[in-house]
Amino acid sequence: QVQLVESGGGLVQAGGSLRLSCTASGSIFSRSAMGWFRQAPGKEREFVAAVSWSGGSTYYGDSVKGRFTISRDNAKNIVLLTMSSLKPEDTAVYYCAAPMVGTIAGAGALWGQGTQVTVSS
Repeated sequence: QVQLVESGGGLVQAGGSLRLSCTASGSIFSRSAMGWFRQAPGKEREFVAAVSWSGGSTYYGDSVKGRFTISRDNAKNIVLLTMSSLKPEDTAVYYCAAPMVGTIAGAGALWGQGTQVTVSS
């Protein structure tokens, strides 16, 4: 069964760092651009970052540029989101998605169950 599983969320103080992982099973990972989105309570889902299947191209939402880094390890079927200089406004449930088309989840994209990130002030 094809699925995406996120992990690594938690509670961190403002200014701290976290690293999220998305492990993909099945064929979804092969040759697919992967991405991260987040959704805070009462807000719409927001694009965070995406990486091409080769890892050679990355995209970031304006609110996280310079603070978050997306990467992938195709040998392990893992996509990582390294978050630093975290702010309280980064608090949200973070979702992994594939495939991506630029900064948009492709038609029929697969989503993970989400992992909660909470940044305290």
